[in-house]
Amino acid sequence: MSTFTIHTLGCGSAKPTLRHQPSSTVINYRENLFMIDCGEGTQHAFQKQRLKFNRLRHIFLTHLHGDHVLGLPGLISSLGLMGMTGKITIHTFPEGKRIFTRIFDFFAPSLPFEIEFNLIHKEEAVILDTPSLSVRTLPLEHRVPAVGFVFEEKEKLRHIRRDMIDFHKVPVAQIRDIKEGADFINPEGKIIPNAHLTSPADPSLSYAHISDTAYMPDIAKKIGPVDLLFHETTYLDINKADAAERGHSTARQAATVARDAGAKALLTGHYSSRYKDDSEFLKEAREVFPNVILNNEGLVTPLD
Repeated sequence: MSTFTIHTLGCGSAKPTLRHQPSSTVINYRENLFMIDCGEGTQHAFQKQRLKFNRLRHIFLTHLHGDHVLGLPGLISSLGLMGMTGKITIHTFPEGKRIFTRIFDFFAPSLPFEIEFNLIHKEEAVILDTPSLSVRTLPLEHRVPAVGFVFEEKEKLRHIRRDMIDFHKVPVAQIRDIKEGADFINPEGKIIPNAHLTSPADPSLSYAHISDTAYMPDIAKKIGPVDLLFHETTYLDINKADAAERGHSTARQAATVARDAGAKALLTGHYSSRYKDDSEFLKEAREVFPNVILNNEGLVTPLD
């Protein structure tokens, strides 16, 4: 079973359609859920994927346009009705804190859990750092302040070779140090190299989420060689003038960023309602970058 999966709840853009939901994505990392954006209908899509509300502790908002945030008041209210306890952290701009504090105070004044606002800004910064995972922001070019998020798993521990650990009679108290790369010195003073006691760690995984933004060629090197890149593909290249005017990207431009970043795969999304055949996004992106995944509601994409 994968320990790092991306769940697409909504991959449409601002204008509603019968084919796509507004923006929302959930990252399931070792059964801890991280939500990126919360458009209308998010809580219903969340339930359809059989995700567990009590595992959701962080909500990241890329920017404050309605199609990315208007599902949040309903979600928070429902979590209160469910008896959620503990704390939920909402990562948003200062204006988001001001707006949502007033909404929550009116519609959900007596929540059984704590809401903490972690204020973010249009800058490069690490905004969450846990023992196993870090999250950093990248500034985007949109009509309002916007950021992308890069989730990066930290270096993992090496795997113990049980037969060698037993053979050299390594004390349990030293196992952790050996997993971290230490050699073992036995009671006779002989050094047993770490490579004899362990096998290499599993590779660390990474995911970048680049939502509403005009084409930014230089962002590729800031993203880096992630395992999966979601980059908005609101328009096709025939409409790149509209994309530039409205602060969005085309499928070809997203594929160029994926190629230049060294990403292993590109996930499309945030489709404009003007297009009736999503396969055109796939076709255009693959002309530049071969490993493209056509996004859709309900899609689950494992990183490992």
